[in-house]
Amino acid sequence: MPTPHEIFAQMPPAVAEQLFSFLEQNEKPLYMTTIDTLAKQRKLRTVFVARKPRAERHAWLREVAGRAVNDAVAAHLLQIWLVGAHAKLLCDFLDGLGIAHDANGTIEALPPAPAKADLVKAIEPLFATHDPAVVAVYLHAFQALDDQGWASLAELLAEDSRLQLAA
Repeated sequence: MPTPHEIFAQMPPAVAEQLFSFLEQNEKPLYMTTIDTLAKQRKLRTVFVARKPRAERHAWLREVAGRAVNDAVAAHLLQIWLVGAHAKLLCDFLDGLGIAHDANGTIEALPPAPAKADLVKAIEPLFATHDPAVVAVYLHAFQALDDQGWASLAELLAEDSRLQLAA
């Protein structure tokens, strides 16, 4: 099961661009704090990173967030982006499993693992209505952001080629 920083390291560049563009446009303070934190960690001046062309800056952010030392930062960025930009995906997945959630697709506690067949039924429609690469990132993040995760989901993530992250 990949950790949040490994999800960043393996996430397709186009998805990382979506994520950082969302943060830049909708979560400007978080975006700038992330640049500041990661730049200082790499012993760079924040302005050096902030002035890079956008595509280069986002590629750099993806690469640095993909390092083990930044696992907590990666987890936070994934959560903010998924809840903020992809709440419909989260809700569709949880609705498909009959799991109660709030309007943003967040839950209080992870219920017991559903059967693998139930997961397949919940995941299959997601590919028709959402970007398949984002679906893959979400499901890996869903699995990684809980200490236990679901064994049935871990099996599906390993078996279904559509759910592979390799960039």
